[in-house]
Amino acid sequence: MFNLGGPDRLSSVEPFLFNLFYDRAIIDLPNPFRWALAKFISSRRKAKAISIYEKIGGKSPIVEMTNDQAEALEEVLNTSENSLTCKVFVFMRYWHPMSDEVAGAVKDYDPDEIILLPLYPQYSTTTTGSSIMDWGRAARAAKIDVPTKPICCYPTQPGWIDAQCKLINQSIEKMPHGAPMRVLFSAHGLPQKIIDKGDPYQWQVEKTVGAIVETLTQQIPGMPVEHRLCYQSRVGRLEWIGPSIDDEIKRAAQDGVNVVVVPVVFVSEHSETLVELDMDYAIKAYDLGIKQYERVPAVGTHPDFMAGLANLVEGALKNNKVRDCQCGSKQTQCPHKNARTNFKTGTRLDP
Repeated sequence: MFNLGGPDRLSSVEPFLFNLFYDRAIIDLPNPFRWALAKFISSRRKAKAISIYEKIGGKSPIVEMTNDQAEALEEVLNTSENSLTCKVFVFMRYWHPMSDEVAGAVKDYDPDEIILLPLYPQYSTTTTGSSIMDWGRAARAAKIDVPTKPICCYPTQPGWIDAQCKLINQSIEKMPHGAPMRVLFSAHGLPQKIIDKGDPYQWQVEKTVGAIVETLTQQIPGMPVEHRLCYQSRVGRLEWIGPSIDDEIKRAAQDGVNVVVVPVVFVSEHSETLVELDMDYAIKAYDLGIKQYERVPAVGTHPDFMAGLANLVEGALKNNKVRDCQCGSKQTQCPHKNARTNFKTGTRLDP
């Protein structure tokens, strides 16, 4: 089970940022230019990032929350009717526990088979692709030689969608009865040039939003779910996919509607939900005159989400075709048809 990771103390912020920007999936430059640029960016952004983490206790909660998810998933898998014996390990891409230390623990466990489970429902070369590639490197270094199957993506997996809908409904119930309301689905943004290269992330986020809205409409007969998909966390001067959540909050204020904000790609709480959504954008919304702003919690260990992940793992164990796509998509943008990574070995397919 893998995710992005986050600093575990304020002194970890700068090395965490360096690891992030040193990843070739993030900055595709040869060395020594990538190393130098990563050092420059991490040093320049250190102070601002520290101020963000100071607001949430001096560290990211993502590792503890991911460990909770791992324990919950392990319990579901080991008590299922399939009589599985599973151990769930957690590794993070840019801070501890990272792939090399976890590969050693997996080697000691000596499994018969490995399933790589991203906590990114929507595939991107910058997230799932990068992590799978890094795991492949660490597994080779640890001399792990057992069948390994990746779960590439699950943008419309029923358990994931049902968990989101239940949490959204709880937030909708807090809104003033009869008052105009808009649901803002907020996703982490990406530079447009990454999408233009064939990265399926934006397309899969749109699939997730479509599935959630369809389900909500069925659950609330006669109530159309007015919604917008927007993106957050833009950095740098590059053109990013949009619209931005800033623009959509301004539009909501101009239209005189309350907002329910859904973190539609984040499965656990971290700085982008706890600071950006709960603090920065909430303040902006109220300053602009929006009367009520509700933020839907991340799915965390929601039982429907855990059941959905368990179904994905069990399906992967039964499936001997490593390159079969778990999302069932026939689109040409499917990562198994248009990938920069060999999903079995974790190595790049293109130069």
